Amino acid sequence: MAGWINYYGRFRPWELDPILMRINAYLVRWIRRKYKRLAARRKAIAKMQEIAQRYPRMFAHWRHTVNAVQT
Repeated sequence: MAGWINYYGRFRPWELDPILMRINAYLVRWIRRKYKRLAARRKAIAKMQEIAQRYPRMFAHWRHTVNAVQT
């Protein structure tokens, strides 16, 4: 993932944001299914934002979207 981000980020950086935010949307969907107490969309997004700010290098794309982790 990191290599792909570096490659496309060099040649088409404006096209990365929608793709990376889509990955975040999939993560939120997974959180909502995995943890029933986070089934509400806002709770799941808040939890993902908390994790992304605490561990910004957990996923390669979070280095580029930590400030914009929304879905």
